[in-house]
Amino acid sequence: MKQKILVGVLAMALAACSGGGSGSEGPLDGEAVASDLGCQSCHTGADTDLAPTWNGIWGSQVELEDGTTVTVDEEYLRLAIEEPQAQIVAGYGGTMPALPMSDEERAALIEYIKSLG
Repeated sequence: MKQKILVGVLAMALAACSGGGSGSEGPLDGEAVASDLGCQSCHTGADTDLAPTWNGIWGSQVELEDGTTVTVDEEYLRLAIEEPQAQIVAGYGGTMPALPMSDEERAALIEYIKSLG
């Protein structure tokens, strides 16, 4: 009986880690990725002391701690997600952690941020 329970628990854990499917359910939902990873606890609908809002950030210019400015585009967001300490937005002190995510998750997240304008 214990072995059947253990097998069931392991199967549920594997399903949770893999998204529970074969990948045939279509593209990932970027908003769901953001929610699953906890991004929205800091990147809220308004600027906070923790992180800039994603609303309306796409295509804008942001000032970095070193005084330079960058355009918020796919390249910038990819780097911000993969290496959050590489280009820190002025006033936010580099509190964002590096989060492990797949290329598909990262692309979905970037598309979601784009959709917010």
